[in-house]
Amino acid sequence: MAQPEVMRDLASAATSHRGDRIFNRTITAAAFTALFVLAGITIFLGLKMIPVLQTQGLSFLTTSAWDSFSDPPIYGIFGMLYGSILLSVIALVVAVPVSLLLSVFMVFLAPRGVKRALTNLVDLMAAIPSVILGLWAFYVLQPTAVEWQQLLHQYLGWIPIFQNDSGNYIGTPFVAGLVLAVMMIPIITSVTREVLDRTPPELINAAESLGCSMWSMLRYVALPYGRGGIVGGVMLGLGRALGETIAVFFVLKIVFDVNFFRIIESGGGSIATLIVSKFGEASGPEEIDMLLAAGFVLFMGTLIVNVIANLIVSRTGKLRS
Repeated sequence: MAQPEVMRDLASAATSHRGDRIFNRTITAAAFTALFVLAGITIFLGLKMIPVLQTQGLSFLTTSAWDSFSDPPIYGIFGMLYGSILLSVIALVVAVPVSLLLSVFMVFLAPRGVKRALTNLVDLMAAIPSVILGLWAFYVLQPTAVEWQQLLHQYLGWIPIFQNDSGNYIGTPFVAGLVLAVMMIPIITSVTREVLDRTPPELINAAESLGCSMWSMLRYVALPYGRGGIVGGVMLGLGRALGETIAVFFVLKIVFDVNFFRIIESGGGSIATLIVSKFGEASGPEEIDMLLAAGFVLFMGTLIVNVIANLIVSRTGKLRS
């Protein structure tokens, strides 16, 4: 009587192992497919970059002019490269503190019902399309931000970054940075909330039993424990900020001249907005190749940011272990 049951168990185990093998092979194939696609994109953009460097040289990275009708044509993305970094820094300065404070409130202070509502709201914000945020920023945020910038210039104009000599506060890096911050906050908040929520309760209870305040517990227990995950969340948000196009295109006046340290002065740009603004009206194959080369620079910058984030997360995990 026991033999049929043994045979059924063996057949079930064989079926389970066969299913595991199929699943593992499917996942492996999907991973290698994504790797091949990424390698293909890298090779394609890299091949477009080579003739650009041969014709333009390093001036492609060090000049800020873009004139396809001059003789010879002049192409340079330094202003856009600087603009990408500037917009990302503005967005980080705004988004990181807001995301950390919101995450701490949701995990350690908010009642259960409020926490659930805020979690759903943050997840919903992360799913809002870029074009919707761009329209909101153009019609709602920008008129209000003009008054904010006027106040900054009035009371903090002695600081170079808050100077405005033209009197035009429309289409400034400040507004574009705020839009990127709004897009980054849901991503950073979601990751930070998950990381802080996984802090071992025994560590929190030990800190409270020693008489630590909420600030001391966060400073010495929760934040150090989740440092790697928080950095990873910030880098995910930064990756979206570097590649954002439509939302920034709506609120930023594309200017190739570099206004160093003038975030409330009208004009600016980023590599992503350069591509989206020029690709449809490119004068010919040469300009398209230049735009693809600019895309390669943006791609490599994003890749470097992700590599640095992985190194920071890995090092943090080793130190914690």
